[in-house]
Amino acid sequence: MSALAPTLETFFCDRLGNQRDASPHTIAAYRDTFRLLLTFVHQRTGVTPSKLSFADLDAACVGAFLEHLEQARGNSARTRNVRLAAIHAFFRFAAFRHPEHAALIGRVLAIPPKRVERALVTFLSRAELEALLAAPDRATTSGRRDHVLLLLAAQTGLRLSELTGLTCGDLQLGVGAHVRCVGKGRKERVTPLTRPTVAVLRVWLAERDGRPGDPLFPGRAGGRLSPDAVQRLVAKYADVASGRCPSLRGRRITPHVLRHTSAMALLGGGVDTTVIALWLGHESSRTTQIYLHADLSLKERALARAAPPHTQPGRYRPPDTLLGFLETL
Repeated sequence: MSALAPTLETFFCDRLGNQRDASPHTIAAYRDTFRLLLTFVHQRTGVTPSKLSFADLDAACVGAFLEHLEQARGNSARTRNVRLAAIHAFFRFAAFRHPEHAALIGRVLAIPPKRVERALVTFLSRAELEALLAAPDRATTSGRRDHVLLLLAAQTGLRLSELTGLTCGDLQLGVGAHVRCVGKGRKERVTPLTRPTVAVLRVWLAERDGRPGDPLFPGRAGGRLSPDAVQRLVAKYADVASGRCPSLRGRRITPHVLRHTSAMALLGGGVDTTVIALWLGHESSRTTQIYLHADLSLKERALARAAPPHTQPGRYRPPDTLLGFLETL
């Protein structure tokens, strides 16, 4: 057996598991990266993964793997960069254990992340959100569960993992109603709930009739809904809602869009970005600046204040409905 296999095992068990006490999400992401990488190298060289050496994972091989992710698997540049970060973390660890491979490791660590475009965040308007919330069939148990899930996601802005990890005991619906979760970076966070949301949650908890440790949103077998299941149901209801709200047609609506929708609602209500950062569980308020870029009304108000004197601020309005229709084409 080469030095690569035991070093990789030590990296996962000792470095990530014991020294860093990495979260299950981090370990799973690193595991998937190396499972893909070792499979790629095996198919390329014919050498079984347990017999691969550091020489088989040189910079040229890692570069070919990253190209494979984008070209063959259709991954985005962001996903490519996440995989590269996991590879870099392992090679930095290996550099101290195997200095004889310092030159090879240095060339791998020199592979830069790819620059990515920063698109504006996608969020739902009030009409679009109302159409989405009306999509589940509340005559069924699963429809009522899905309605509560969508409402809670849009009001609190919880991440997908935070949403699926909620238990019945995480809700406090008395005075100072809130939901408690452990978010990214293992930070515990408390998010207040509005009265309409509290009313819906009270009805759902009575129907759910679960113990404090039971999942708030159970699947068919009684366990937690998986992230994939939540993504599918959000996409399904967005498709249903597009019949009532045409602006949803052709758009990719995900649970993270509901998180953005919550943030934009807070921003539109005049809440400071530092408070929004705390609400969403961001490490820094700089992360929340993306919502300022997406808020067109905020830019219009700034433009109106900067307009020359004796000018009438506002948007262009076509003088005729037919001309207005042509402008939308």
